[in-house]
Amino acid sequence: MPKNPPPADTRAIRAEIEAVLNTKDGAGRVVGNARFGIYAFYDYDGEPIYVGQTKERLRTRIRRHLTNQRTDAVAMNVLDPFEVCDIEMWPFFDLELEKKGTTAVKEFLDAAEYTVFQLLLSQSQFGAVLNEGKIPVHTLMPLPESFRGRIIPPNIYELRVHPDVRLARRASTIASLSRVISERQVQVGLRRTLVTQARRLEHLARRRFEETGGEAAYLSQKHPTEED
Repeated sequence: MPKNPPPADTRAIRAEIEAVLNTKDGAGRVVGNARFGIYAFYDYDGEPIYVGQTKERLRTRIRRHLTNQRTDAVAMNVLDPFEVCDIEMWPFFDLELEKKGTTAVKEFLDAAEYTVFQLLLSQSQFGAVLNEGKIPVHTLMPLPESFRGRIIPPNIYELRVHPDVRLARRASTIASLSRVISERQVQVGLRRTLVTQARRLEHLARRRFEETGGEAAYLSQKHPTEED
């Protein structure tokens, strides 16, 4: 173990990430090692929250988001790794011998990303994901088999899935994103992400309110000055 290891829960989550990335397909190929692919992240409700593509291996790109946190999406508070519960990968092993800078590869991956993006929109109750950049329109294409797995160990999942924990975290993310917007000249896509996050926060807050009794519980409670 390293001299100054990260906390136990961080180590446990990283181990689960590696386990998902090491998933093998029917041909025995390690999915995370695919040079080209599309990936998606889902929150604790199974709601799709982010989609991306990679030309540098699925493993490398996903790690950057979730462990190294050295991507624009994380730095700009578009994506909070804390909210990611599941990841899904679409590897394109047929492209392994292609050069990543070619127009053909770019067009192929753009079309694949758009296809996955449309799939995620159809699954989302908000009809939106958190990507700040516009995903160019392409013709839909057949997708390879995808591989999905949970990256949160059961004991940590029980702590993080609680709606009050998620509300606090999401509100903090929105505050950070709002601060970024207030301090910089940003593209409209980032403001769209803020709107999507606000909708997600409101939905979770309202659901939690209803779970705790909702309007009926509020109206029936006694005022602090009322006699018992």
